[in-house]
Amino acid sequence: MKLGLFADKTEIAHESYERLTAKYDFVDIAENPKAKVDVIVILGGDGFMLHCMHNLEQTHIPLYGMNCGTIGFLLNEFNDEDVLERIENAKEAKITPLIMEATDDKGETHKAVAFNEVSLLRETRQSTNIEVRVNGKTKINHLVGDGILVATPAGSSAYNFSVKGPIIPLGSDLLALTPISPFRPRQWRGALLPGDTEVEFVIHYLKKRPVSCVADYFEFRDIKSVKVSQSKDTKITLLFDSKNPLQDKLITEQFL
Repeated sequence: MKLGLFADKTEIAHESYERLTAKYDFVDIAENPKAKVDVIVILGGDGFMLHCMHNLEQTHIPLYGMNCGTIGFLLNEFNDEDVLERIENAKEAKITPLIMEATDDKGETHKAVAFNEVSLLRETRQSTNIEVRVNGKTKINHLVGDGILVATPAGSSAYNFSVKGPIIPLGSDLLALTPISPFRPRQWRGALLPGDTEVEFVIHYLKKRPVSCVADYFEFRDIKSVKVSQSKDTKITLLFDSKNPLQDKLITEQFL
């Protein structure tokens, strides 16, 4: 098994890089981005892992993350012992991203992929006023609040969970549609949607109540409308230690 290695620029990631390369043979992906490897080991935090997922999705190479950050939800615990054995016995988690298409107030279209969520957020002190459409049918005419998001199962334990959205079991082919601090309709707490659902948002009063759209870490401002659907073609494989797979992490998050 030939391993690649890609490390963040933080001090702890650099120290971990030195420890691993002293014990194992790796191909440095930063220096050899086109190298043929079986698995790429990622050293960093959740943000860096998400960055790598975007940059390496077209390689179709499984990613095995080792946490050198804070929470490390998308990564495994860092340990320089038995790395090859851990990777060989790791469990796969197939992550299907969202495709976001946003049109701004100038008529320009922006497209992006999101492995965690697509969020619509108010840009100013003024609350949002958003029409919510599901498969072409209007479900909410005026969502007033801080915004709304669509989350994947893998991303459901992140921002979605912090705004009281549900954690979705991996592989369930569902999406979470979750309002962010809703004022109207006050009692609506979101919806679970089939994975093949297309969600569309139309921004009302966009000059007075401007809205930005964020797909993972890609942000587009002064948005007029947004379409979100699950990707039919893109999947990325993350590897997790057999003792702590991603599915178990999703369950544990609900009891913290």
